[in-house]
Amino acid sequence: MFQKLQLASASPRRKEILENLGFVVEINPAHIDETPHPNETPENYVRRMAEEKNRAVQNQQNLPVVSADTAVILDHQILGKPNNHQDAKRLLQLLSGREHIVLTAVCVSFQQHYLSDISKSTVLFTPLSDKEIETYIQTGEPMDKAGAYGIQGKGGMFVQHLSGSFTGVMGLPVFETGNLLKILYEKFC
Repeated sequence: MFQKLQLASASPRRKEILENLGFVVEINPAHIDETPHPNETPENYVRRMAEEKNRAVQNQQNLPVVSADTAVILDHQILGKPNNHQDAKRLLQLLSGREHIVLTAVCVSFQQHYLSDISKSTVLFTPLSDKEIETYIQTGEPMDKAGAYGIQGKGGMFVQHLSGSFTGVMGLPVFETGNLLKILYEKFC
């Protein structure tokens, strides 16, 4: 199996997940336009984002590249990262007491061979009071996260039920990532 890989993300959560799996991780964040296309489905959007991020950081180091994209979906709409305090409050109010979908696409590549997959999880939030939302926003945690919460942090206290992949909701599904890296290694090494 690969020992070292490149991560097309500055996410400390994704880096930590890969390091916990035993990989030496080199960070090389992708800088792409993340605007959804008109009428693009959430599944197509996250897959396209993961693949575009991967292609944006290709290098000559002969290392596999891992990229991912996570979207929180409510009523068939993508809830992105909040723009500001008010937007974070709006997103958390939308999620309060409701079930939503978290999609995380992962793309791995090696020597111009690309594979991708999608993890789909269902998350049920407990009803949140305005005070709980305000207190959470004051921590700063929701500001750089899809749907304005991090399941691995303080936002995990709002998750009443999870069906799917905890690491997928965090931003990098371990099962899908490991499987894709295994396939690449077996085919091309």
